[in-house]
Amino acid sequence: MKIIKVIAAGMIGGAVNSLGIWLSGAVGINQALGFNMAPALTASWLMPRLISSGLWGLLFLLPFWNCALIKKGVVLSLGPLALMLFMVFPKMGAGMLGMGLGTTAPLFALVFSLIWGVTAALFLKVIAHQPTEIKT
Repeated sequence: MKIIKVIAAGMIGGAVNSLGIWLSGAVGINQALGFNMAPALTASWLMPRLISSGLWGLLFLLPFWNCALIKKGVVLSLGPLALMLFMVFPKMGAGMLGMGLGTTAPLFALVFSLIWGVTAALFLKVIAHQPTEIKT
């Protein structure tokens, strides 16, 4: 049951992260602040992000800071951040750290990674306070 919860948390974090990236690009925030990324909100863009976010959610099973989930989410968000900066951006042709997308790309990547980690942690915190069985 824990595995399902952390995967769901990761996917919800990924959904909020992805919607944030899309919305900030769609309304021009990214571009105005020097980050030239405005993805289209399509299933082909969103689905791989949700799946990988769910897998990143498995990191919440690591046995540290279980009583400080928000802090744990912040620390765990560094994994997806590093992947984005050093593998995904270069593979996209945006260069190391995504500098081909603008000088603020690393900052945006940090903010959106933190959104993933904190959202996933908040979800886990909320469901931890839910009753596990229905009483009649």
